[in-house]
Amino acid sequence: MNDTLTSDVIGRRVEVNGEHATVRFSGIVPPVAGLWLGVEWDNPERGKHDGSHEGTVYFKCRHPTGGSFIRPNKVNFGVDFLTAVKNRYVLEDGPEEDGKEQIVIIGNKPVETIGFDSVIKQQSQLSKLQDISLRNCAVNCAGDKGAIAKACPNIRKVDLSRNLLSSWDEVLDIADQLGHLEVLNLSENKLRFPSGSPSRTGTFPALKVLVLNRTGITWAEVLRCASGWPVLEELYLESNDLFISERPADVLQTVKLLDLSSNQLIDENQLFLIAYLPRLEQLILSDIGISTIHFPDAGTGHKTAMFPSLQYLVVNDNQISQWSFINELDKLPSLQALSCIRNPLTEGSKEAQTTRQLIIARIGQLKTLNKCEILPEERRGAELDYRKAFGNEWKAAGGHQDPDKNRPHERFLAAHPRYQLLCLKAHCINASGWNIIFEEEKLPVGIAFKSLH
Repeated sequence: MNDTLTSDVIGRRVEVNGEHATVRFSGIVPPVAGLWLGVEWDNPERGKHDGSHEGTVYFKCRHPTGGSFIRPNKVNFGVDFLTAVKNRYVLEDGPEEDGKEQIVIIGNKPVETIGFDSVIKQQSQLSKLQDISLRNCAVNCAGDKGAIAKACPNIRKVDLSRNLLSSWDEVLDIADQLGHLEVLNLSENKLRFPSGSPSRTGTFPALKVLVLNRTGITWAEVLRCASGWPVLEELYLESNDLFISERPADVLQTVKLLDLSSNQLIDENQLFLIAYLPRLEQLILSDIGISTIHFPDAGTGHKTAMFPSLQYLVVNDNQISQWSFINELDKLPSLQALSCIRNPLTEGSKEAQTTRQLIIARIGQLKTLNKCEILPEERRGAELDYRKAFGNEWKAAGGHQDPDKNRPHERFLAAHPRYQLLCLKAHCINASGWNIIFEEEKLPVGIAFKSLH
């Protein structure tokens, strides 16, 4: 890049010696002559100042050492999408083919060509591409209009992570030419997203997987752009400082997997705003700092109407320290798999196997815990040990094998909401000629059915 830069470089993403930054200033910085670029580094430890020089503020940084002044010729502004594809995927021909002459017919006239085989081979290679990775290839734009669609018509999966894309419009310019695109990874591109209603919708008609980790997107921007993702099934939003501010209305209704990991501002009240996504089957909440959850619409022994399709929940690396959190998860109607490692509750003084058994006993429908299948014999053993461990406490609280005398107080039921159910599930109690028959799926805790012999 030469010294004839214009103001349109402001906001552009650049790379300097492997480090990424955003251009915040272009101009003269006295007393040194010549043109300078003021950049804000992604890594604030890379810079030297906050955008000021000798008392003059040229630009502002979020970090006091996030800025630097750099000469334009030291900066890489990147390449267009198709150039990056060719650099990455077109095979080089040998020297004996590079100089090969051929006669081809163009417009009924014979024309001598050099390297014609190479051109044909390149076109063939690009047209066959379906799954490409351009991670860290300095892609900054789509390039010439229509060039991508013409050269690479069959692309379905694209990794564009850690590139120099600076705005959502640049992404749309690329996606407009990829009509079959199903998977798109844009992680680590610091993107500017539209601030108003998007003028371009339906840009991703086939997109099923979208990765926006560490892009700086806000929840409002997610909802604003989501109208262009009509069939999206997986959405990854890790490390964006997200605050869920409103319910998705008529968007994200097809999403089956949502990753909100490492967004420390999210709490249980915000989670309730996404609790009615109808197809959400997998929810990843690792490292969000959550410690409590409570489904207010469901009492002891009942299922919540929230997260109706949720089958797999990940809450690793959080602050979960109370068994009440695990008890609440039993209210999720479809939950089958749970991962909850590296929490105070699971990393405490208890042995790992004991903790695993307690979780299994407290969540009745669970089939997989921390990626390990729960076999029927393991569940039977876990539930039996759980009944034995808290049997005396249950009796002291008013519990009794005779259902007419079984009156455990609310404090015990709140701490062990499945305990009575487990007692009834374990065996039929024969008392005074009556059999108690219990069907877990049909009857709430504490209700038994009596039938004559």
